[in-house]
Amino acid sequence: IWRVWGIYMILTANLSKEQELKEVCPSCDTTQLCNCSSMGLDFIPPGITGQITVLNLAHNRIKHIRSQDLQQAVNLRALLLQSNKISSIDEDSFHSLGKLELLDLSNNSLAHLSPSWFGYLYSLQHLHLQGNSYRELGESSPFSSLRNLSFLHLGNPWFSTIRQRNFEGIELLDKLWIDGSSLSQYEPGSLKPIKKINHMIMNLKNTNVFSAIVRDLLHSVTWLEVREIKLEIEKKSLVQNSTLPFSIRKLTFKDASFTDQYISRIIVLLKEITTLQELEAIDCVLEGKGAWDITEITTSGESFVEKISIINIMIQNFHLFYDLEGIESQINKLNSLTIASSKVFMVPCKLAKHFSSLLYLDFHDNLLVNNRLNETICEDAWPSLQTLNLSQNSLKSLKETANSVSRLLKLINLDISQNNFGEIPDVCEWPKNLKYLNLSSTQIPKLTTCIPPTLEVLDVSANNLKEFGLQLPFLKELYLTKNQLKTLPAAAPIPNLVAMSIRRNKLNSFSREEFEGAQVGAVHLSLMECHRSLVVSLICILVFLVILVLVAVGYKYHAVWYLRMTWAWLQVKRKPKRAPTKDICYDAFVSYSENDSDWVENIMVRELEQACPPFRLCLHKRDFVPGKWIVDNIIDSIEKSHKTLFVLSEHFVQSEWCKYELDFSHFRLFDENNDAAILVLLEPIQSKAIPKRFCKLRKIMNTKTYLEWPLEEEQQQMFWENLKGALKS
Repeated sequence: IWRVWGIYMILTANLSKEQELKEVCPSCDTTQLCNCSSMGLDFIPPGITGQITVLNLAHNRIKHIRSQDLQQAVNLRALLLQSNKISSIDEDSFHSLGKLELLDLSNNSLAHLSPSWFGYLYSLQHLHLQGNSYRELGESSPFSSLRNLSFLHLGNPWFSTIRQRNFEGIELLDKLWIDGSSLSQYEPGSLKPIKKINHMIMNLKNTNVFSAIVRDLLHSVTWLEVREIKLEIEKKSLVQNSTLPFSIRKLTFKDASFTDQYISRIIVLLKEITTLQELEAIDCVLEGKGAWDITEITTSGESFVEKISIINIMIQNFHLFYDLEGIESQINKLNSLTIASSKVFMVPCKLAKHFSSLLYLDFHDNLLVNNRLNETICEDAWPSLQTLNLSQNSLKSLKETANSVSRLLKLINLDISQNNFGEIPDVCEWPKNLKYLNLSSTQIPKLTTCIPPTLEVLDVSANNLKEFGLQLPFLKELYLTKNQLKTLPAAAPIPNLVAMSIRRNKLNSFSREEFEGAQVGAVHLSLMECHRSLVVSLICILVFLVILVLVAVGYKYHAVWYLRMTWAWLQVKRKPKRAPTKDICYDAFVSYSENDSDWVENIMVRELEQACPPFRLCLHKRDFVPGKWIVDNIIDSIEKSHKTLFVLSEHFVQSEWCKYELDFSHFRLFDENNDAAILVLLEPIQSKAIPKRFCKLRKIMNTKTYLEWPLEEEQQQMFWENLKGALKS
């Protein structure tokens, strides 16, 4: 009665806690996702059970996490505790969260990080610790147990020190983000334990710390992103005594500040990182006007960078910016250049001619006008260019724009959208290979033969078009969204059209001419085109049936057995023919069927192992090494035995054990043509009853003498004498 009463009280207590949780967080009642965010909670509510996989407690007033708060949440995958007031966590608060994959403790009041918090979070992949008040990570690593960690975000405005052992235990990260605006002490080698980082973001203001971190990351990080740094002159090499190869492929500066002097120096220093292929500068400020040390830059050799992106760079006196004469040797290998939202109004013709390898050029959202475009795209400029984006500039004349880009003989893709052309001429000159043209949002009222007939893709969305009557024989995609069209384009002039977007127009009727083209009855489509899903399904079913037949045939003719035996035979062939005498541990290895184990273990083993002197027998049931593969056990046992004794019976040749595992030993014993095999016939058996794949066993029974177990007691003594003699030979 007392036991029943105790169980009843425990169940009642648990039910009351669950009820309390449901009252605080109603969403916990119906799903595995428990949303308790922004509830004004001062503590983690009771009643959190193993059914919950996602627990959101963000944006509350929780100050302390107790040991028992999450003790029952053994199936929790995500725990969101950001934006609370957490200042203390019991050492074992997270010990039951072995399945947790995401933990967010950001924007709290943690003054230190304890390794014991994370000691049992074996499945953790994402950890957010930024926005707390800790100044360092301690003397050792708080993360040494997090072997599956892939994302780590840490740091805060007061975070000042990184020590050598702080990242021990972490070997691979997809993303590492360190908010270190106050980081002033970095012990060299601190980040070296991490073998690979795909993307690292650092908020830094200290140039010396930046240089030290770069040296540690040369062999581990692929993409390094540095934010908020005010770069100053750096005399030391970024690579110093580091050995090749490096791993850095991409370097991004965001919200950074440069001077002309530092630009010159960083260009020289970055050349030492020979693997660097891509440079980005986003939302940066250049405190200068391009007065770079061209001599230092050119004498330091060629650049290995292939892609440069400059987006929204602020140059206060941009109209005074130098023409960068002399930097031509640094741009020969560039194949992609983006300078967007940066008030570019011209590129000097002399400089443009040296972009000999450039394939992609993006000048969108700048201040290019037609007369400056004529200088920017002068004769022989950008000789390899295939893609050009001039959208969102101040181009006014479509005819002049076309004339300028016609000098780009290899141009294929052109985007001149969001320029206010207003008018369109009847004739324009374009590059001969142009296939993609974007004229959307350019205020053109109609379309004329100015549009090149070579196009495969044409976008004239968001204009004032009232009709479309162009002859474009190669066109595959046509975008006419947001115009004033009242009828569809005729089909005949665009016979190869595959896709057309015509949303937000004024269509109200369709005519027969609009659908002119091949008649439906005259079109002969393949079965695949008409019934793709059906054909794919039939192919999958056919493949499945073929696999099923192959499995059935293989099973019937013992294909798996032959493969396994061949592998075992190859293993045996690589080993010495016989083990050295000193390695022989047994007089005989006994091969027998489990159905004959009573005779083997109770009669034969007792007779032989209790003889004087006793024989040492190896039995699989007694002497095989536990946990070792069965074939390896058999190989080792045979090689460590002087003889191999086969106890033959009807059970022996029919049992799966002997058939698929044990009798691989034929490969070794019978290939050697020696007397290591002793055959004991426990009951009369015909050689034809032995499976055909044991051809050598069938042959040896026909050619070699074997011992036959007599049923008469008076003859059994002779049997034992003969067997002992065979074992001693």
